[in-house]
Amino acid sequence: MAATAATTTSFSALSKHSLSLNTSPQVPQKAPPFLLPKTLQKPHLSHATHKTHITLSSKNPISDLVSTDKRSSDDFSSYFDDDDDKPREECGVVGIYGDPEASRLCYLALHALQHRGQEGAGIVTVNDNKVLQSVTGVGLVSEVFNESKLDQLPGDLAIGHVRYSTAGSSMLKNVQPFVAGYRFGSVGVAHNGNLVNYRKLRAILEENGSIFNTSSDTEVVLHLIATSKTRPFFLRIVDACEKLEGAYSMVFLTEDKLVAVRDPYGFRPLVMGRRSNGAVVFASETCALDLIEATYEREVYPGEVLVVDKDGVQSLCLMPHPEPKQCIFEHIYFSLPNSIVFGRSVYESRHIFGEILATEAPVDCDVVIAVPDSGVVAALGYAAKAGVPFQQGLIRSHYVGRTFIEPSQKIRDFGVKLKLSPVRRVLEGKRVVVVDDSIVRGTTSSKIVRLLKEAGAKEIHMRIASPPIIASCYYGVDTPSSEELISNRMSVEEIREFIGCDSLAFLPLDSLKKLLAEESPNFCYACFSGKYPVQPKEVMVKRIGDFVDDGLNGSPESIDGGWVQAPLNQDVPKVSEAGKLSSLT
Repeated sequence: MAATAATTTSFSALSKHSLSLNTSPQVPQKAPPFLLPKTLQKPHLSHATHKTHITLSSKNPISDLVSTDKRSSDDFSSYFDDDDDKPREECGVVGIYGDPEASRLCYLALHALQHRGQEGAGIVTVNDNKVLQSVTGVGLVSEVFNESKLDQLPGDLAIGHVRYSTAGSSMLKNVQPFVAGYRFGSVGVAHNGNLVNYRKLRAILEENGSIFNTSSDTEVVLHLIATSKTRPFFLRIVDACEKLEGAYSMVFLTEDKLVAVRDPYGFRPLVMGRRSNGAVVFASETCALDLIEATYEREVYPGEVLVVDKDGVQSLCLMPHPEPKQCIFEHIYFSLPNSIVFGRSVYESRHIFGEILATEAPVDCDVVIAVPDSGVVAALGYAAKAGVPFQQGLIRSHYVGRTFIEPSQKIRDFGVKLKLSPVRRVLEGKRVVVVDDSIVRGTTSSKIVRLLKEAGAKEIHMRIASPPIIASCYYGVDTPSSEELISNRMSVEEIREFIGCDSLAFLPLDSLKKLLAEESPNFCYACFSGKYPVQPKEVMVKRIGDFVDDGLNGSPESIDGGWVQAPLNQDVPKVSEAGKLSSLT
């Protein structure tokens, strides 16, 4: 991989250059939210064979979502790498309070969360002079940070961030955590999620004089904090978050406080742990806690604000919501199997997904294999339930960079072959069940099927450990627009014919909900149903959480392919001729 770019920055409490501020006189603050004690406790089968085919009946009810990209539908490979046809989590966050090696622990925790974002990383700490010190860079965590960089990040208070983004010449300026100075000090923030009212908030802030340096919706949060009239600081965060709509799990850093916030629906995960020396740790997944030997205590609850300072931990209720909508794809694909997410073991969830597929979509076979790595646990579950041996029929290379040199004589399915190698001795002459976590556009699945056939597989039966994806995500997951999703355009039988396998079955949505039992209403299934818990309220909505502009024009409208049209049958705010909205409320 090319050498990484990195920046190191200090932010003193006197810095006022990052934000355009409203300096009007202070107004009476809101009554503080309720303070809790400081001591915290704690289907119907959709499958097809060449004899009997059951087609998918449901399509995205708001299929009029359209991409602004002008490329033809046949040129989908230009959107993503051919060998990486998966939804992608936007990022992972870490926060540490009270450890003298906070930056090094943050570095290790980010390494554990590397699967959540591989294209940028950053850490912010508070040094002995109460100055926020920042190091950010493009690349993997191990490429951005080294011993000398970590030596520049002293202190016992730190936040960190890993991100996924599209490529762009201005990507470095979008790498988090962001740090800004305002009239009462400095603040850093790392954000996982996506705000569905980003354009409205940005338009109002710009009308009032705010200047934006990035195309990230996270910068909106900093401006809202800076322009808030409430005191003290954590109430500024509460005041800002009350204006946000969508998904956000965030950690904030000031000269003496660490604050963790989760949106009222709890779309994205955020957990709290504690090290043996009493240091408090927040992270997107428990796998980060495990690596730095922090004991998992509990989740940050939906709608909760946790403030950590010298007085301990305070819990505040932001905006309670009676029914959380946690992202089910965390259990299907995003999170590591060794994590506990939303109070459930990811490994156990995926194993049961495989068992359900074996029960509801049985087929005579000789061997069960997985598309590594995310399909492995579900394949183990399928094999155990079916009584068929699991073997490694596909070997994944973990040493392939994002760019590679192809010989002048083209190699068929080159990208997939670089990452996946079939084991002929496992496959030749066999009836093979292939378990994968999801099908997005179908291009990678068709290449895998072709790869297995070339290795001598007699029959290939695809089993997908998720329901069909028919709708885009607005809550911090990078998915193609709805018209690119193969399950939104084709029936299960048509998909089977497209990818060329002998049979195809998805995890039934009803069975998934039955597995979750009484917790089922607490999960978001928008990508499977098109029913959004928080409807987009703007004419155009960012398709992914943190789109990077081209470095030449910072206007949101200039971001090619970064916006999709919201459902046309709903009320949306009217924009004046000047392109501004009149109110934050």
